[in-house]
Amino acid sequence: MLRPTLGDFSSIVCFKSAVVGIEDALGEKAAAIALISAGRNRGRHLAQELGLAEPSLSFEDIAYKLGFALGKDGTRLCIIHSIVSEGDVIKVYTSETFCSAGEPQGSERKCTYTLGAVWGVLEQVTGKRLQGKHTESVLRGGDYDVFEFTKL
Repeated sequence: MLRPTLGDFSSIVCFKSAVVGIEDALGEKAAAIALISAGRNRGRHLAQELGLAEPSLSFEDIAYKLGFALGKDGTRLCIIHSIVSEGDVIKVYTSETFCSAGEPQGSERKCTYTLGAVWGVLEQVTGKRLQGKHTESVLRGGDYDVFEFTKL
């Protein structure tokens, strides 16, 4: 435990306030770069902590372990529904992402930190450099926040 009284978790309201403050200070694009980078760093470390760099693991196994670590029994960053490979594209289906929380329908907010965290995990797992993007959003009519990754 990182803090003896308050524990390891803090409010999503406080974290989102930090994100908005960073966006106000740096601008949307620079903030997105910083938040994605921070998420990727967290994801790389998480993959190592969870032992996800095993070549024998399927995307189904990775989704289960990652979902446990990031879901309601873990840090509560998001729910991981599935990770699928479609040709050269890896798609990750998520919901209740930190980034979309509290946003109104139609919001143009993109997942940055959450995308980055998943991205970092997948780079560790695949051993390859990936390009990631947020392609579908629950805020804009999607059933999931979908992250797509392609090899560079």
